Amino acid sequence: MVRKKGSLILCGAFLFVAWNALLLLYLWGRPPIGRLGDGGGAEPGWKEEWGVGKGKVGRVNLAGEVIRLAEEVEIQLETQKKLLKQIESHRALWARQKDVEKRQTDYIKEVKEVVVQEPTKTPGPLKNDVDVRDQTDVKHTKKPVLTVAPGLKLDESREITMNTKVTASAPSPEFVIPILVIACDRVTIKRSLDRLIQYRPSPDLYPIIVSQDCGHAETARVIGSYGDQVTHISQPDLSDIRVKPEHRKFQGYYKIARHYRWALNQVFNTFSQSTVVIVEDDLEVAPDFFEYFRALYPILRSDPTLWCVSAWNDNGRDALVDPSKAELLYRTDFFPGLGWMLLKEMWDELEPKWPSAFWDDWMRQPEQRKGRSCIRPEISRTITFGRKGVSLGQFFDQYLRYIKLNTEFVPFKKRDLSYLLKEKYDEMFVKEVYSATLVKIEDLQQGGSLRGPGPYRVQYSSRDSFKVFARNLGVMDDLKSGVPRTGYRGVVSFLHRGRRVFLAPPEGWTQYDISWS
Repeated sequence: MVRKKGSLILCGAFLFVAWNALLLLYLWGRPPIGRLGDGGGAEPGWKEEWGVGKGKVGRVNLAGEVIRLAEEVEIQLETQKKLLKQIESHRALWARQKDVEKRQTDYIKEVKEVVVQEPTKTPGPLKNDVDVRDQTDVKHTKKPVLTVAPGLKLDESREITMNTKVTASAPSPEFVIPILVIACDRVTIKRSLDRLIQYRPSPDLYPIIVSQDCGHAETARVIGSYGDQVTHISQPDLSDIRVKPEHRKFQGYYKIARHYRWALNQVFNTFSQSTVVIVEDDLEVAPDFFEYFRALYPILRSDPTLWCVSAWNDNGRDALVDPSKAELLYRTDFFPGLGWMLLKEMWDELEPKWPSAFWDDWMRQPEQRKGRSCIRPEISRTITFGRKGVSLGQFFDQYLRYIKLNTEFVPFKKRDLSYLLKEKYDEMFVKEVYSATLVKIEDLQQGGSLRGPGPYRVQYSSRDSFKVFARNLGVMDDLKSGVPRTGYRGVVSFLHRGRRVFLAPPEGWTQYDISWS
C-alpha cells in the first residue's frame, strides 16, 4: 500500500514538473504578435519584443509576457462585447429584411414569367438603347396595355402595338439593397458618405453599412458623426498575418482580403441580406447610382451568365466615352469592381475558397469567373479619389484620376434593359462589331480618309499586337487571365477622336488565352 502511494506521488510530481517545463518552453519559443506600421510581414517588431539587437540576446521577462498575454485576451473579449452590442442594436434591420424577403421572392418569380417579344426595330447594345416607350413604337389603338416590372417597365398611360405575351403583371417591389462601405484609415470617407446619403432615395431600402478595419480612431469618429444614418461595424482581428518573407511588402493586400471576407459574411449571414453593393471609402457616386443598381437587379437575378453588376468603366476617361450616351450599358468579361453588386448565392459559392490576398485578381481567374460576365456602363457611376493606398497609386496618375463621373440622371427603371440578357446581346453585339468598317490604326490616327462617327474596327491577332494598338489608342493595355479591361468576347469598345472604335480579335473568336496575361 505504501509502495503504491509512493508511486502515485512520484508520478504526480513528474507530471507537475513536465507540465511546467512544457509551459516554459512554449512561452520561451512563442513568436510575438506583430505590430502595425513596422513594415509588414509575419513577425514585425520581433527584435524589440524579444530584446534582440546588436548581436546580443536580452533576458526574457516571463512574468511580463504572461501579463501581456492576459491583457491581450481582455482586449479581445472587450472587442467581442462591442460587436455583440452592435448586432443587438441592428435587430430591427433583420426583422425588416425578413418582412420583405417573401415579397422579393414573389417578385423575382413574376419577373421571370413576363415575356416581352422584341418589336420590329430592336435597339442594339452598342447604340443608343431606345426606350420602348419611344413615340415611334406608340400607336393609339385599342390593343391591350402591357405592364411589366421595374427595370423592364413600360409607360402604363400609353397603348402600344407589339407582339407580346403576358403571363403575369409584376408588382413594384421594395426589396432592400444594402450598401457596404469598406473602410480603414481614410478620414476622407466623409466625401464618400456625404454623396451616398445625398443621393440615397430611402434609408430603409438602402441601408449603409460601414465596415471598418485598421482600428483608426479618427476615421471611426468621422463615421460615428453620421449617427443612425449609417451602421458602423468593426473588423475585430487587427493582427498582422503570417506571410512568406517575400510577401511582407504585400501585408496590406492580405488584410484587405481578410476584411472583405469578414464584412461580406456580416452582410449575408449576420444581417441576412440577399444582395449587396460594395463600395470603398475612396469612391464618390453619381446621382443615379441607386437607380442604376435597382434597375439592374432583376437582370442579374434572371440571367445565370451574369455574376455581378459594376458601376465602373476601366476605360471611362472623358476622351474615350460618349457623353451623349449616359444610358448605354454593356456586358463585360472583365471583373471591374469599384462599386459592384453581388448576390448571396454567388457569395455562398465564393466564400469557401476566398483567397488570402489579391482578391480582385483572383475573381478574374477562369476558375472563379466560369465564363460569366458583368454589366458595366459607358460612363462610370463611381470615381476614385484615393491616390494613397496599398497599391501606392498604381494606375491612378495615368488613368484613374481622369475617369469621367456621370452627372446626368438616367431613369433606368423606366427603360427596357432586357437587351442585356445574353441571348439577345450576343447576337446584336457580334453583328455590330463585325459589320463595322475594318481600318488600320494609322487611318484612325490620321483620320483624313475616314468619314462619319463610325463604328470602325481595328483587328488584333496576338497579345503583342493588342498591347501596341491599345497603347496607341489610349486604352488600358493590361490583361488579367487573358481578358482585356472592359472586354467582351475579346472586344474593347471606346471612342477615339469622336469615333466609335472596336478593338477586336478576328471574327469567330471562341475563348481567351490565359497565357496572354
